[in-house]
Amino acid sequence: MSIEREEDTVAVTVENNIAWVKFNRPEKRNCMSPKLNRQMMRVLDELEFRDDVGVLVLTGEGSAWSAGMDLKEYFREMEAFGLGGTRQAQRESYGWWRRLRWYQKPTVAMVNGWCFGGGYGPLFACDLAFAAEEAQFGLSEINWGILPGGGAAKVVADLMPLRKAMYHAMMGENIDGKTAVEWGLINEALPAAELKARVTEVAKVLLAKNPVALKATKDAVRRVKEMTYDNAEDYLVRAQEAANSYDNDGRKEGIKQFIDDKTYKPGLGAYDKSKQDS
Repeated sequence: MSIEREEDTVAVTVENNIAWVKFNRPEKRNCMSPKLNRQMMRVLDELEFRDDVGVLVLTGEGSAWSAGMDLKEYFREMEAFGLGGTRQAQRESYGWWRRLRWYQKPTVAMVNGWCFGGGYGPLFACDLAFAAEEAQFGLSEINWGILPGGGAAKVVADLMPLRKAMYHAMMGENIDGKTAVEWGLINEALPAAELKARVTEVAKVLLAKNPVALKATKDAVRRVKEMTYDNAEDYLVRAQEAANSYDNDGRKEGIKQFIDDKTYKPGLGAYDKSKQDS
């Protein structure tokens, strides 16, 4: 039996400024082991500030997106080292999910198949989420005697209405992609054969936007969700001022193309970044 190499647990391809990052343990339904968690952090580090990467898409090899945590390698084997082993496993998994939540580039979850339990961590961390209609989502923790931890309960509480979140967490039943849309877990569900084309289309739209504004926007939405209106109003003023300090030329170029050049309408698309770059 061959030993799984850490670097093989994640596969990366960069094409046309889109980084396609794949969980690559198809024989294990891409469940997340300590090896995979460590490799994902390396991958995120390597891609975050590359000039040839504008959008990151996270998907899975084979029939699953991620079946959650590897019960043998993440739980049993790490728990054998006592509390220190458990905390190490948690740091390695929660660490890259946290990194992904605040990533420099726009991120898209392309859920091609099974998405269970711990898989909700990186699912929530991505800015947008698209799934195959036949993909299966589930919090199976209740079925083997634990609560949906690792942030999973927070994910459904944030994204779903209370009654849906309670049902999903307590019943241990799976839902398909179409239901996941209705319950607020993902943006869209499509036939599996159309999924990559739709995600590519979305990625191309994101690539046309101002990257400084995108980063400020995705951070703002996550931050203000837990603020009062007045605090959010103040935060957003400061966030815009901070973004201007990084890229005031971009903002001015967009306004110029609308008011002076009359070459685009903000409600119908993005301004031409190439004119700013030149």
